[in-house]
Amino acid sequence: MNTREPGGVRETLRALFDAALAASDPARAIAGICRFPVAGRTIVVGAGKASAAMACAFEKAWSGPLEGIVVTRHGHAVPCEHIEIVEAGHPVPDAAGEAAARRILELAGGLGPEDQLICLISGGGRPSWPCRRRG
Repeated sequence: MNTREPGGVRETLRALFDAALAASDPARAIAGICRFPVAGRTIVVGAGKASAAMACAFEKAWSGPLEGIVVTRHGHAVPCEHIEIVEAGHPVPDAAGEAAARRILELAGGLGPEDQLICLISGGGRPSWPCRRRG
């Protein structure tokens, strides 16, 4: 790429942007870790704007049974078959996010020694977890 010609910088920046998007594709990132189902249950939980897309990618790559719940920002849901997607407030947590976080804790608390928990957290996940003590 020649960055000295008119438009060369724009083409270079566009190529870099496209490469960054491809590298962050959830399907690409998750495919390498979804190899061996465990003897027990596989539970998927998560939070953040990209968590629904990551859950969808995980479902497509996973060969065994699974269930779970992820919380994403309103407008960022992606359809999944086995993982429930909950839309909630961001950056300020709301009642939907709090209820989903409680259900996630219940799922995680019910795991046994042969089960596994897959946690999908994207950049917006931190404020979606209302787990701080109040008062």
